[in-house]
Amino acid sequence: MNYEAVIGLEVHVQLKTRSKMFTRVATGFGAAPNTLVDPVILGLPGALPVLNRHAIEQSIKVGLIFESTIPEVCKWDRKNYWYPDSPKNYQITQYDQPICVGGSVEIELPGAARNIMGEHRYIQLTRAHLEEDVGKLTHGDNDSLVDYNRAGTPLLEIVTEPVLTSAEEAVAFLNSLRMHLTAAGISDCDMEKGQMRCDANVSLRPIGSSVLGTRTEMKNLNSISGVKNAIEYEIRRQSRILERGGQVVQETRRWDADSGMSTAMRGKEDAHDYRYFPDPDLLPVRIPPATLQRLRAELPEAVFEQQRRYQSQYDLPYTLTSVICYDHHLSKYFEAAVAEYPEGAKGIANYVANELQRERSAAVGEGMLPMEQVKILPAQLAQLVRIVDGGKITKQNAKEVLSTMFATGADPVGIIRELGFDQTTDSSELESICREAVDANPVAAEQFRAGQAKALNSFIGPVMKATKGKGNPAVIQEILRRILAGQ
Repeated sequence: MNYEAVIGLEVHVQLKTRSKMFTRVATGFGAAPNTLVDPVILGLPGALPVLNRHAIEQSIKVGLIFESTIPEVCKWDRKNYWYPDSPKNYQITQYDQPICVGGSVEIELPGAARNIMGEHRYIQLTRAHLEEDVGKLTHGDNDSLVDYNRAGTPLLEIVTEPVLTSAEEAVAFLNSLRMHLTAAGISDCDMEKGQMRCDANVSLRPIGSSVLGTRTEMKNLNSISGVKNAIEYEIRRQSRILERGGQVVQETRRWDADSGMSTAMRGKEDAHDYRYFPDPDLLPVRIPPATLQRLRAELPEAVFEQQRRYQSQYDLPYTLTSVICYDHHLSKYFEAAVAEYPEGAKGIANYVANELQRERSAAVGEGMLPMEQVKILPAQLAQLVRIVDGGKITKQNAKEVLSTMFATGADPVGIIRELGFDQTTDSSELESICREAVDANPVAAEQFRAGQAKALNSFIGPVMKATKGKGNPAVIQEILRRILAGQ
């Protein structure tokens, strides 16, 4: 292809609040249609909006996470358009004085393999502005139905600069955004519930050119895979047009995931089409420095900063940190367990990223059992790792102990005793068993004495069998080496 893609994203994130943006009506998902409404939501005469303070603070936190500038004053505007999902025929939003300006989001691109960290880079943000969500339209064969339950929900629109160059970068941006916002409790970012929605602006230009091409806006991207597939399709579509000497039309296009194609919806609107003007019912908001200081103190550690700290502080590999740090529930669990047994951080990380995840996956038919339903307390996992590190139980038996802990929530000590997994550490008993194993396999004994170190494994199996799996492997190896050396 003789062209390169230039992509900008507009990501709409529903903020995690109990009530809507300008009224006390509850937010929610799955309620009966048109039950989460009131005169403010429906724009009835005489109904006036009242600001949701928590939504404003949640938006400020987003700006602080991504190092945006938080202006001292932001204001409210009306975006005028006539469409059935907007009951007032206008949307309260922010136009020329948004709550967050600039900033950047760190992303991780796919590595050469799943266990290799990919390149990190920063995606510049234009702004993030706070507004109210609109209703949801459901189109049938003969009619269209509207549900206003979503209307009025606090919505933060995060706009990037046109600096992304591929669908992979767009996916990495959305993944990073979701990780950071869920970790901070700002949004659940569940795209299936409409809590995070994305529009992609795509244009092509000749490779090496600095002039932006004509862009199209891709709508109806309701999944991460949908974003990726739609952008890749639009790049191919525009490339074919340009290579045939045609011109790309500025328009809004609807993505159809079933057909894997997009169709034209309407000409792309510009700002003047919406006739923005200041909302006469709402005063500007002044944000004092003390508020910024308080909210900054409430933020968790940034995801990639936490990952780098784990790799440095605990000497954890990327394969473990990419599982633990990218899920804030897991990282909180890991931190709590390590607080109980700091010396066992590496072992705890292995159990959290591997065994615990395996049990969570097996517990449900699809997806993962929520962490709040996991019965194993962090202190119990730390106790199990301490027992393994002390050589009191084999790692293989520890897996069975963890499975029982996962099912029952019982302490590991009692389970180990009940299953009979206490390791034999009596040196006189182990020495007798080891001598019998050496005497029974003189060929392997000579091979070991001749320098074949792997021959030692020929004795370990019989010894473990004789001790019914209770022999301490480290002690067994030490005794075998001493016997084979003629001591």
